[in-house]
Amino acid sequence: MSLRLEMLQVARLARTVLGDEAAGLVENFVRSQQNDDGGFRDRDGESDLYYTSFAIDVLTALQVPLPEDSLHAFLENRMRSLDELDFVHLCCLARCASALAARPSPTALPPLLGRIETYRTPDGGYNQSDDDTTGSAYACFLAYGAYADHGLALPDPGGVARCLDSLKTPGGAWANDVALPIPNIPATAAAVTLCRNLRLPIPPETPSWILNSLHPAGGFRPFPQAPVPDLLSTAVALHALDGLQTGFEEKKEPLLDFVDSLWTATGGFHGTWDDDELDIEYTYYGLLALGHLAL
Repeated sequence: MSLRLEMLQVARLARTVLGDEAAGLVENFVRSQQNDDGGFRDRDGESDLYYTSFAIDVLTALQVPLPEDSLHAFLENRMRSLDELDFVHLCCLARCASALAARPSPTALPPLLGRIETYRTPDGGYNQSDDDTTGSAYACFLAYGAYADHGLALPDPGGVARCLDSLKTPGGAWANDVALPIPNIPATAAAVTLCRNLRLPIPPETPSWILNSLHPAGGFRPFPQAPVPDLLSTAVALHALDGLQTGFEEKKEPLLDFVDSLWTATGGFHGTWDDDELDIEYTYYGLLALGHLAL
């Protein structure tokens, strides 16, 4: 299944929590971040495929029209410069292209996927660095999405399964890579989603490990010992718990309070209590978290 569409099904529900006025503020904030070349801004104001992918998904979740013509021009320009893109931006380009009515030509997608395959590691996974010999949970998640979002099967899913198995840690969690074998929420959430889609077993302790990262004041920390929660960890933790069919009904109020504490009347979300900037990425995670809390 398309990972993008799976998450959008939930993020669309955020509008029921926000209401029309606040949803309009979110839309205005995102549209204000588009540059003249059609791309959406990163925190330095530059057009970036990573942030553009989140902009597309925020607008889609809000069920408002995309600026198709300008986006298509931006993506076509990036399609002509594949050799200049790193792994993450290649996967974001694939994700963006899957979202537009004017898809890439049949001759454009194979070179893009071929570039993604150059980041395949000897253990069967993927790594965002082109000189690593072992894969990461994050890179495997992005690569799977690049194929699934276009309705294509991931080559050698068994290789990704072996990679994920090597990243398991005691207690039902996953580390992102073998170089830093520390279990964390983003890697665990990515692994849970991949395991569900690849029909791989998930440890029975995983839901408890995720819930153990919940901060008493609401929000999920990136790992149980972290001092403060963040919006990315909260959104992906809720997505993983929902995929595991693990309820969190009694925790919804503090979670809603946490997400609300990061919202601004400008229409964007902060990533943490200490984050002074707004960006499109965290705004998307705000919608995803609210969507799960609306269920």
